[in-house]
Amino acid sequence: MIIGAFYDTPHGVANALLLPYVMEYNAPSTGEKYKEIARAMGVVGVNAMSVDEYRKAAVDAVIALSQRIGIPQKLSEIGVKEEDLPKLAKSAFADVCTPGNPRDTNEAEILALYQKAFK
Repeated sequence: MIIGAFYDTPHGVANALLLPYVMEYNAPSTGEKYKEIARAMGVVGVNAMSVDEYRKAAVDAVIALSQRIGIPQKLSEIGVKEEDLPKLAKSAFADVCTPGNPRDTNEAEILALYQKAFK
């Protein structure tokens, strides 16, 4: 995770913080995967939900778990500086794992994701 390389943040904390934002971003490219995530997270009534509803339910369940266990919810909470976001986005886009993302992305979209996770 790029955040851990720039800041003294454990890899798992950075991943957990960004997970709901990345899930929301990737949702249109995930098929029914989020239905199973929502179900696994204990969401009731998943089969009666629309695609948009179960995708939101999956993200909301991840956020709720994250809050319960004390994961910071915003990049600013772990000391990330707003002026570093473009550099972080550039590094994230250049990361070897980026091509494996379910949704095609670019540096500008990653920056927008970081900005959303910052404020």
